[in-house]
Amino acid sequence: MYLSRTLEAFVKTAAQHWPILLITGARQVGKTTFLQHLSQEERLYVTLDDPLVLSLARQDPALFLQRFPPPLFIDEIQYAPELLPYLKMAVDRNRQPGLFWLTGSQQFHLMKGVSESLAGRVGVVQLSGLSRREWLRQSDESRPFLPTPAEIRHRTSPGEKLGLKELYRSIWRGAFPAIALNDAMDRDLFYSSYVQTYLQRDIRDLARVGDELAFLRFLRATAARTGQLLNLTELARDADVAPNTVKHWLSILQASGIAYLLEPYHANVTKRLVKTPKLYLLDTGLCAYLTEWSSPETLEAGAMSGAILETWIMTELLKGYWHNGRRAPFYYYRDKDQKEIDLLIIQDGAAYPLEFKKTASPGRNDVRHFQVLERLRMPIGPGGLICLAEQSLPLTPSIQSIPVAAL
Repeated sequence: MYLSRTLEAFVKTAAQHWPILLITGARQVGKTTFLQHLSQEERLYVTLDDPLVLSLARQDPALFLQRFPPPLFIDEIQYAPELLPYLKMAVDRNRQPGLFWLTGSQQFHLMKGVSESLAGRVGVVQLSGLSRREWLRQSDESRPFLPTPAEIRHRTSPGEKLGLKELYRSIWRGAFPAIALNDAMDRDLFYSSYVQTYLQRDIRDLARVGDELAFLRFLRATAARTGQLLNLTELARDADVAPNTVKHWLSILQASGIAYLLEPYHANVTKRLVKTPKLYLLDTGLCAYLTEWSSPETLEAGAMSGAILETWIMTELLKGYWHNGRRAPFYYYRDKDQKEIDLLIIQDGAAYPLEFKKTASPGRNDVRHFQVLERLRMPIGPGGLICLAEQSLPLTPSIQSIPVAAL
């Protein structure tokens, strides 16, 4: 079963302008299904997961492109970087849009030689797991979020609710289409296979993992710190590896669409901001599996309850931007006085503050740190508190509570 994705409209437009289109993202987020759905019948499909096809692509790229002429869809391009110069030559001979569609499970900048080979010839788009709107069959409703009163009104339909049990069940199962769309899929079996496959196929070559148990310890320690400030020393201690190794492994998780680092917002006016990024896993189901929560109920009642809710909110907001082909202008604020704001969305020179909180009774005290933004000396837009309340209510003249059902 194919589920319509928000990214479709952007990709259809991009394909009319770029000779090469690359969809990146973690394994199992639906990249191949997505492009196959958009492909026309005349576009050939080849996957570099096939050992024979991969051997040809690596050993004789010119013959590969003779055998598989454009329009061509190449799946898992990261396995054969040898193809990239030949794709460049093919595009330079024929600058038509839509010649090659590619997917890759690692981000563009990590593929050897890509920036030199395909600069100016490729449009790069990121696909993540299903957003809540896509899961609800409302992919056209998913758009970049700003906490303006008009946007909040648009998103808060009368009677639309997201109960605590339903919310944490969604968080616990995660957003990979194979599990989000199939209640019969065994959650533990899916994630166990995912982690094993991920270790065996993607990470070993990229990260030069010698000790798989150490890497698994690192994965679990990373998941346990979702929504927290990144501390490489602690991660290295828990995984029992060198800090430089942890730094390298973390860059691989970022590039593979598994982890996201939220940078602090820097203002020229002040130098009091903490420079450490915040760490998020991009799938809450994988995060809950790695941290060994056996059910949605234990997850909701446990120590990670607030952090994993914050992670889910962050990923939903990110998908609203990424799946519309937009870069997410996201930052967090934290100064040395420990005053923190979970998210600043910077747009058109203004900052829109957001706080995330597991509460059904929001109050003004929950957004008390918003006043520190005055020191940034930049326009401050409307703000919001995303929480478990069932309706949106004003907390101050410029700040509203926002139900999670609005995402």
